[in-house]
Amino acid sequence: MIVDLRSDTVTLPSQEMLEFMMSSNVGDDVYGEDPTVNLLQSKVAAIFGKQVGMFFPSGTMANQTAIKLHTNPGEQIICDKYSHIYNYEGGGASFNSGVSFKLINGQRGMFTSEQAANSINPKDFYHSPLTSLIAIENTTNKGGGACWDNKELIKINKIAKSNKLGMHLDGARIWNALVNTGDNPKDIGKNFDTISVCLSKGLGCPIGSVLIGDKNIMSNALRIRKILGGGMRQAGYLANAGIYALENNINRLAEDHKKASEIGEVLTKSKFVKSVEKIETNIVIFELNDDINEVAFINKLNELNIKLISMGSNKLRLVTHLNYNNDHHEYFISSIKSL
Repeated sequence: MIVDLRSDTVTLPSQEMLEFMMSSNVGDDVYGEDPTVNLLQSKVAAIFGKQVGMFFPSGTMANQTAIKLHTNPGEQIICDKYSHIYNYEGGGASFNSGVSFKLINGQRGMFTSEQAANSINPKDFYHSPLTSLIAIENTTNKGGGACWDNKELIKINKIAKSNKLGMHLDGARIWNALVNTGDNPKDIGKNFDTISVCLSKGLGCPIGSVLIGDKNIMSNALRIRKILGGGMRQAGYLANAGIYALENNINRLAEDHKKASEIGEVLTKSKFVKSVEKIETNIVIFELNDDINEVAFINKLNELNIKLISMGSNKLRLVTHLNYNNDHHEYFISSIKSL
């Protein structure tokens, strides 16, 4: 048995999903003629109350397209220091869009409306980059799967609108956030001009994200996707995996959250653990004691066929997911208790 908790991206399509994919009605999506892609795009857009959706091969490409839609070279994005678009997209924002970041020192990847307001550069002070976009990640990856309070998002959106700034949501794990908070996705959608929604993490699809927004902001998205190499042909086979996931794999995310919480309880009592960060969804980040060698600990887990990743500074991350079943869970818990 191999217990792979490195990420919720390691999931494999179920037999039911594969069969659903193979039943797809397809066409050439570059011409806008793949009916299954069109259906997925409209479904995701409607869930969040938006007019337009566009299917992308990856969340990074969807985020990079959104940044390009909102900004011009030389401008600046406000985001948390833990943000995925800053830390984990290969410097794409500077490479593709020529923009810089104003990083906020928030809590667990989240910041306040006051911090956002204080990060906006004065428009008449030409020595500073022009602020054009506020970007938010929900849930927060480096923040341990933390979920934003929609009341704070409403406040930040008001600040953005009063300063004529765009609002983008990196919703790589937005489904986890919605299951945890019970928020109406349309209420979340009201706070953002664009949202990237991932299908290949908690929902278990082999590939894909959808960028959504209203017609005006999305009018140039197709051109940018083309420039970034994201045009796909008979992509309906992939899109249908997303449709299957939307219909079958959202509510079960609560099971992943429950398992993560149970893991956290065990780790908190473990003699080799210094601290466990707050657990809200499916991500667990814990810190080893100072006398524990991180590399040696990971190697020990590898010998037990358990995989997780380092976050640096003696912190480790694990992520529960669709393919982490009850047998895996029982084995992992017993293995941790035996260390």
